[in-house]
Amino acid sequence: MGTHVIKMPDIGEGIAEVELSQWHVKVGDLVVEDQVLADVMTDKAMVDIPSPVHGKVIALGGQPGEVMAVGSVLISIEVEGAGNLKESDKPAPVTAKETPVAPKVEAVVESKPAAAAAPRPAPVCQGPMVAREADERPLASPAVRKHALDLGIQLRLVRGTGPAGRVLHEDLEAYLAQGQSNASAPVAAYAQRNDEEQIQVIGMRRKIAQRMQDATQRAAHFSYVEEIDVTAIEELRAHLNEKHGASRGKLTLLPFLVRALVVALRDFPQMNARYDDEAQVITRLGAVHVGVATQSDVGLMVPVVRHAEARSLWDSAAEISRLANAARNGKASRDELSGSTITLTSLGALGGIVSTPVLNLPEVAIVGVNKIVERPMVVKGQVVIRKMMNLSSSFDHRVVDGMDAALFIQAIRGLLEQPATLFVE
Repeated sequence: MGTHVIKMPDIGEGIAEVELSQWHVKVGDLVVEDQVLADVMTDKAMVDIPSPVHGKVIALGGQPGEVMAVGSVLISIEVEGAGNLKESDKPAPVTAKETPVAPKVEAVVESKPAAAAAPRPAPVCQGPMVAREADERPLASPAVRKHALDLGIQLRLVRGTGPAGRVLHEDLEAYLAQGQSNASAPVAAYAQRNDEEQIQVIGMRRKIAQRMQDATQRAAHFSYVEEIDVTAIEELRAHLNEKHGASRGKLTLLPFLVRALVVALRDFPQMNARYDDEAQVITRLGAVHVGVATQSDVGLMVPVVRHAEARSLWDSAAEISRLANAARNGKASRDELSGSTITLTSLGALGGIVSTPVLNLPEVAIVGVNKIVERPMVVKGQVVIRKMMNLSSSFDHRVVDGMDAALFIQAIRGLLEQPATLFVE
């Protein structure tokens, strides 16, 4: 037996140190090649560190929240053969999947076939249920996690029979077969509680907190809310979906909003800008790269629809769908998650009546979409039922004047209420 030492890899871009965000293994665990061992956080991204070998974890090099230098010992694994303990101090190479700043990465890399020289540890099955620590994250693919969520199963209670204890679909079925889909005992409705839970703010959550605090401290936020009658554009959307949905794909409201941004920005280029407050330089961009805030299992991400000004409705719709799926599955690249010039944020049906979105610095404008509701409205002296929606948008008052912000949103309103104008050149 030998020891294989994995050092903190050189992630590139001149980064000398990273924060250890989360361990996915502990001392004594059997690991397999390509299994994710830990998450580390750079200034820009969360990176998964996979194992290049299979063996047994014998030592961890740091604690979550600790800042570690590139080249320092990350983890030691007992392996068949001599190992690499006496090799050079050059950091081990890493091929990692990256995501932008978000609370947590849920990345699972599928295992490769084991090398002949060192057989992979065989899984041990001891029944369908297992007790794990409350914060212990079992290995499972995104599809299995979604399946467990749909079934109402707490994944940490399910024993995995896959490599390194990975939970499989069959394990979920076995768990259900024993009638343990919800093993937690219910708490009496009026029982007195004195429990406390402390959650360490580290990794992506700390980075999110820092960025949000930085945005609110550096930018002079102000918000503007306008009510929009979206009855006509919803009728157009339904018509286009009925006529072309089968061949071109279904349209949501988002590509119409992207188109409205593109058209309105022609008259308000100061909204499609980035502000370098240290250099005191405003850069207005001709290209419209729309960030579309997307909620995922790992937190809020902002994939970017590049060159929205050159896209049709269906092209925008397809790109929004592709990027959203990539973000939700943790497969979006760094390039797909950076470089936006203006952001569109929506909570869909949960959009509420009014919101005050935080700017995505260094951008100077963010347009927030609230939910659509049917309300009685007075139109030409008659009370009629209309579909109404609020736009809750925020701007950087250091760059954007209040009058310009109001006119910009009014321009978007006019385009959406008279949807033919979206396509008149």
